[in-house]
Amino acid sequence: MHDADELLAFADVMDSGSLTLSAQRLGVAKSTLSRRLQQLETQLGQPLMRRQSNRLAPTEAGRVFHDYCLRLIALADQGRQALDELREDISGELTLEVHEALARNWVGPALDEFLARHAGIRLSLRTRERLPHDANSVVVWYGEVGETSLRQETLTRLPRGLYAHPDYLARHGTPTHPHDLDGHAWIDLLGEAERGLTLRHAREGEHDVRPPGSRLRVDHLLLHADAIVRGHGLGILPVWMAERRRAAHPDQLVRCLPDWQATATPVSLLYPHGHRPRKVSALLEFLRGACPAGWATAPEVGGPSGRDASCVRGC
Repeated sequence: MHDADELLAFADVMDSGSLTLSAQRLGVAKSTLSRRLQQLETQLGQPLMRRQSNRLAPTEAGRVFHDYCLRLIALADQGRQALDELREDISGELTLEVHEALARNWVGPALDEFLARHAGIRLSLRTRERLPHDANSVVVWYGEVGETSLRQETLTRLPRGLYAHPDYLARHGTPTHPHDLDGHAWIDLLGEAERGLTLRHAREGEHDVRPPGSRLRVDHLLLHADAIVRGHGLGILPVWMAERRRAAHPDQLVRCLPDWQATATPVSLLYPHGHRPRKVSALLEFLRGACPAGWATAPEVGGPSGRDASCVRGC
């Protein structure tokens, strides 16, 4: 087993090309640094460095071993970091930023269990309508993320369907094919209908829908569902969300064109790159395991079925 000090000595001299400079940077005597290099060379049975002009240059063996040396140092650092995290308490301040569509339907209630597990945590829960691209906190997002400096991890892609109130359908008729949608009133969410929609069928493929201009446009998913329930027209909702509402209030929503789905919407975890405190890792692991059961039972049309189709990780 190689001595860590010997590996660090070799790696630094490879970088600096100078015993004097590396000794200063590592805070050891030049004779100590030279001895560590010699001990490493003796252990390996080959010279690693040779003097070239006023610098130390690697031999062929030195160039080959350098890559392995850096990996060994990195592994040692990771091991120390893992042990340091074991000494950390899961306590202190945490901030979780959540898209408004998921705050009441999932994240808010789920966090009761997280707080019960970790009595030392003080958690700030903030709802967002726009994605913070440079947050220092954990973010749970509904929708496409786009360019971001944060690390992104997709939890699931939620299938979406077309819904209406029974009274609206009694007045205007129930569509049986996307062709029948012409002339229906729409409730638009964030201008999506104005940009056009694509509905997918397992056998019939895709059908592009260009809804008429919406008289009611909203920027909040729960307001969107409420407007559909009040009978203002048709609207696209996440199947998981709509079916939960139908289970509680069976007379509020009807699934229209149930064999057709709109493009599924991703749910993502976002967090900064680099080392994460143990409390942050604990929150991320909790959120991965706390995905609602309904996310694992609603495969996207045209895609794989069952659990693998919805929950990408940890659900």
